[in-house]
Amino acid sequence: MADIDHQKHEIRVRVREQRAQRPAAERDATGAGFTEQLIALCESRGPKTVSCYVSIDGEPDTSGFLSWAAENGIDVLLPVTRADGLMDWVLPSGEGFVPGPYGIPEPLGEVVSPMAVGEAGLMIVPACSIDRTGVRLGWGGGYFDKTLGSMDKRPPVFAVVYADEFVESLPSDVHDIPVTGVVTPQQITYLDLSD
Repeated sequence: MADIDHQKHEIRVRVREQRAQRPAAERDATGAGFTEQLIALCESRGPKTVSCYVSIDGEPDTSGFLSWAAENGIDVLLPVTRADGLMDWVLPSGEGFVPGPYGIPEPLGEVVSPMAVGEAGLMIVPACSIDRTGVRLGWGGGYFDKTLGSMDKRPPVFAVVYADEFVESLPSDVHDIPVTGVVTPQQITYLDLSD
């Protein structure tokens, strides 16, 4: 177990460094790519509600997609963290954000039941890295792992990463829930064809 934890830590350190070093022009170009691919994913699946996240600190940019969803009448659930390590979900009011734990911006709006995410037609989640079997390596807080693990019925789950973070294999634990697919700036890749 300690060996897996060490491997995960090393990958997280490496990915953080790579993201910090991406030039602004590359981030702008990939932001447009992420927006295009996320819109295509939504259009192909037709959800009325999606859960997503607000990107920070060099994460794949979801802002263009979130604007598009609002303009196209798609309800978006955004996460807010709780002290117990779980997440609630908010239907944003459009009135802005407040700093949450760890400095992550959390939207102002209507807080809905933690179970509401199970009714979404699509979940878009952040990740440090994803492998070809759908193993998702997060950032170590466990918020999304706990959410996914507690759901009786999960909507399709797509992780958003840069192309070089979609790798052949990653260390995994028994509690890791595989994702349905991966979104990079260049493409959408389905990993679990049962959806």
